[in-house]
Formats: sequence, structure tokens, C-alpha cells
Amino acid sequence: MSVKVVLGAIAAFTAVVYGSSILAGLAVRDLKFDRSEIPTHAGMAWTPPHDSSIPRGPLGESIRRGRLIFNETPLYAPDHATAKIKCADCHAEGGMQPFASPVVAVPATFPQFNQRAGRVITLKDRIQECFVRSENGTPIDYDGEQMKSLVDYINWLSTPEPNRQQFVGRGLVSLPTLQPDPVHGQQIYASQCAGCHGQHGEGSLPMFPPLWGPNAFNDGAGMNGIPKMAAFVQHNMPQNRMGILTPQQAWDVSAYIHAQPHPAFNTAYAKF
Repeated sequence: MSVKVVLGAIAAFTAVVYGSSILAGLAVRDLKFDRSEIPTHAGMAWTPPHDSSIPRGPLGESIRRGRLIFNETPLYAPDHATAKIKCADCHAEGGMQPFASPVVAVPATFPQFNQRAGRVITLKDRIQECFVRSENGTPIDYDGEQMKSLVDYINWLSTPEPNRQQFVGRGLVSLPTLQPDPVHGQQIYASQCAGCHGQHGEGSLPMFPPLWGPNAFNDGAGMNGIPKMAAFVQHNMPQNRMGILTPQQAWDVSAYIHAQPHPAFNTAYAKF
């Protein structure tokens, strides 16, 4: 047997083992994230609403449409999402995962002052912000069907929240402010991230989104900020081994991703 054939067999075997480990890890992750008992700050368990609670008629259709847009944004809102990124990529598990910017009970927090916008914004304004920044797209109709569906979905998801109290895991974890090392971050990316997100940050659709390049979020997105991405990464990545990165490693890899090319934010949408 030639050396070339042997090396080819080894490479194929390695790819199978690596791919299997990712899938197995993701399966374990699904078991770890028990949707049936998510704590609130009062110590009570929050249970996500069951599909059977979706009402019949137009409202139910709107909720289901909103869930589709949220979980498959480029597919169900293609005219407004240039990036190949879903709402659920940043608001994980359909907006339910703690410390992954969950949207559970978020309607009760609006209207609120937004520091970036420099004004008080509504939930609809915040959704627009996601489209023009994270989706690198264009605003959806403020009073249109897509906006109504997203708001209806978020409201439905929030209904079981006891007394609409604050959801434990709101936002992201709090990390210390550290000095990032993007060179070290490149090494971390190669060993911990490239297997899913690609060697050049191109992603592996539909499961793993791009992190830089023409299909990624633009440079005006929240995830383009190193502290925010570090907080998201440290707690939620890698998906099959969540929490293995130290805060310093999360800062380093986020700085590396930040240094890669991203589309330019369209300043015509600066009000969002």
C-alpha cells in the first residue's frame, strides 16, 4: 500500500472521528440544556410554553411565522438579511438559552434607553437594530407582517415567565476587562472554532454561521465589540464543550475575530 493511500485513509478516518465528536457533543449539549426547568431569579422554574398553547387563527399563524423568522432569518426574511446569520445564532435556542442574550420576558423591559442610539427605544426599534447590524441588512416594515410576527413570537415565548420577573441568565455573563492577545486568539480559533466556523470564518451553513467575511455581521453589530463577543463566547462556545474557555482565552479569540474583515455598517441606519 502506497504512502499516499495510507495518508489518505488516515485523513478520512480523522475527519469522520472529528465530525462524530462534534455531533455527539451537540447531542450532549441538547441534553444538558433542560428546557423543562430554567430557573428565575426568585428560584422558581420557568417552563417554556408548549406548542399547544399557540392559539388558533391569525395570532397563532403570526407566532409560528415569527418563530420561523427568528430561527431561519435568511430563509424567511431574505430581502432584509444580507448576512447568513439567524436571530437564533446570537439569541441561542430560539431565544431561550440563559446568558446567550435570551428574549424571554424582554418585552417587559421596553421602552428603554439605548446608549448607542442615544434615545429611548421600543422593542420594534431593537429588532430593527438587529436587522441593519447583525443581519447586515435593511429595516423591515415597522408595522408590517414580519415585525408583528417577531413581536408576537417573543411575547408568546415570554408568557410563562412568573409575574414577568427577570429571567435568570438575562443578557451575557459578566467578565473582567482584560487585555486581549489576537495572536494567541488565532491559535485558539484554529483549535476550538475552525472545525465548525471554518478556517477562514466562512461558517458551515445551516448550523454554524460565518464569523467574518461578506456573509457575516457588519462592523456596527454588537458582536463586533470584543467585550460583548468575549462574554458570549466564554459561556456558550464551543457548542459541544460550553464553558471550557477561560475569560482570557475568550477575549483573545474575540480580538482575533474582530480583527478580520467585516462588511461596513450602512450609516444611513445610524439611528438604530
